[in-house]
Amino acid sequence: MDKTERMKELGELLRDASRAYYQEDREIMSNFDYDRLYDELEALEKETGIVLAGSPTVTVGYEAVDELPKERHETPMLSLDKTKDVEALAEFAGEHQTLLSWKLDGLTVVLTYEDGKLSKAVTRGNGETGEVITNNARVFKNVPLTIPHKGEVILRGEAVIRYSDFERINAEIEDEAAKYKNPRNLCSGSVRQLNNEITAKRNVYLYAFALVRAAGAEFANSRENQFKWLKGQGFDVVEYKKVDGAGMAQAVREFSEAVAENDFPSDGLVCIYDDIAYGQSLGRTAKFPRDSLAFKWQDEVRETRLKEIEWSPSRTGLINPVAVFEPVELEGTTVSRASVHNVSILKSLKLGIGDTITVYKANMIIPQIADNLTGSGTVQIPDTCPVCGGPARIQQMNDVESLYCMNPDCQAKKLKAFALFVSRDAMNIDGLSEMTLEKFIGCGFIREYADLFHLDCHKDEIIGMEGFGEKSYRKLMESLEKARHTTLPRVVYSLGIPNIGLANAKVLCKEYDYDLDRLRHAGAEELSQIPGMGEVIGASVEEYFADEEHNRWLNDLLEELDIYVEEVDTSALTLDGKIFVITGSLTHFSNRSELKDLIESKGGKVTGSVTSKTSFLINNDTASSSSKNKKAKELGIEILSEQDFLDRFIEN
Repeated sequence: MDKTERMKELGELLRDASRAYYQEDREIMSNFDYDRLYDELEALEKETGIVLAGSPTVTVGYEAVDELPKERHETPMLSLDKTKDVEALAEFAGEHQTLLSWKLDGLTVVLTYEDGKLSKAVTRGNGETGEVITNNARVFKNVPLTIPHKGEVILRGEAVIRYSDFERINAEIEDEAAKYKNPRNLCSGSVRQLNNEITAKRNVYLYAFALVRAAGAEFANSRENQFKWLKGQGFDVVEYKKVDGAGMAQAVREFSEAVAENDFPSDGLVCIYDDIAYGQSLGRTAKFPRDSLAFKWQDEVRETRLKEIEWSPSRTGLINPVAVFEPVELEGTTVSRASVHNVSILKSLKLGIGDTITVYKANMIIPQIADNLTGSGTVQIPDTCPVCGGPARIQQMNDVESLYCMNPDCQAKKLKAFALFVSRDAMNIDGLSEMTLEKFIGCGFIREYADLFHLDCHKDEIIGMEGFGEKSYRKLMESLEKARHTTLPRVVYSLGIPNIGLANAKVLCKEYDYDLDRLRHAGAEELSQIPGMGEVIGASVEEYFADEEHNRWLNDLLEELDIYVEEVDTSALTLDGKIFVITGSLTHFSNRSELKDLIESKGGKVTGSVTSKTSFLINNDTASSSSKNKKAKELGIEILSEQDFLDRFIEN
């Protein structure tokens, strides 16, 4: 294992240990082992001059900005000419050695390093001008924050989000309409966040694919040498094969066989001459450089027959069309369904039951309809919801037509809405799974949120239900009674306003001094001026509270609740502005969370790593040679025992 790979492994081990120790109150390795691995990582970083993003030896602070500034690229970033013909790719290479690599499907980013440190990151943008995302790049999963080379270095890479992370993030979004369509869209939004804490949570990876400049470095006129040099500087480089025209078909075949196993999205390959001078001598056309050529997969397309269109409702009322067709084999798997996404696409394909259609897998992964060979256009767009039978209506937004159920009592809409309402971060009502809620809705026990607090009217029926009984009923009643005493942010979140999570609900309530009436009457323009909100969220909130039915439900709900504001005694915030790090075993507190809660209750902050911003390190072994103690001493940060902390800040 090379040194960079070992550093990545050490970083993962140490981060897992810290997460378990600080967030989960459990130990997966001893302090001795942690310090030993930490020291090994620190030594490797000093030896190689490489510090990777997320390294436990550094802390990159989260930061929010009001906007992403624009910056013009030093040289235009051109698109590549494309082909789907392997023979054309082989002819392009001829007798020359080329590098054939993945064409990753993400967002291109230009990184600049000065004096060995990451100084700037800019998106591709329109090729001429991009957005500065330096803060976000610092929290990519694998970008080096420092590199050994001290001369100016500029490189290009593709930021991507892996399929596994894409699926994880989408699984956390209840609203089908709000789910991301593909990893590229998710990556684009993640890379361009105004708050890089969100970027960090999305697990963005960057793979270098081109070196623009490395002052003082020599590469013997070889792009492969540039790739090897970048790898030596700590970068993950896009996977490639060195091949000439004669070996092109075999190389393409090997790449295509690997696509289905990849966890990262790609939409083809890129072929570039290894000989830098030769490639540059070819110049460029008005649109494309002549030293490289993109290869797009020749999609495996199959004919089949459309059997039906299913209409699938979501919590917001959006009804998505799904094409069901006779099964076909595509890229090694059997496929029989494909999302049509919206009514606009349905109309453009002129779909009709029994039509002969062609289907393929986008990027060899996601089933899609390529074409309709019959084009009968006979599919009837329903005017009723397939679940509740209520009216369904086409609505247009940004030139896209979509079908929505207009019935506020729709069981599908209500089930998802009630599931959110009772969830932990909302009203936190135990004993109400989606299955139970579905039974209650079906029996007519609950039609709006307030009805949940009158389930006692149906005691006998509930106790008689399968899976229920006297004990389950009693626990449910206790949970409902407890839920009556709640906070306004929880209530606002529980309403299911599009784009409003618990964090945004807290911001809104604080902005309006916990006055719900003021919030309900705020306009979109006013709301969008709140830091972190923006136009989309502002419009969502205004539209929600403009609905008469929403307000009736809320008014009825408020009659059932005892809403309190968590009082903060500012005179008790004796630790305001102080940042603590806790390490080692404790004697006065049962665990770190208990001490952390005490510090935060008095306005202080607890972090996991010692940095120049740390005020105090709490460690009962003040004289130990642990990594945190050593770091604190280097930075001149005072180390306190528990008793020191209590004497100075709590018991005086």
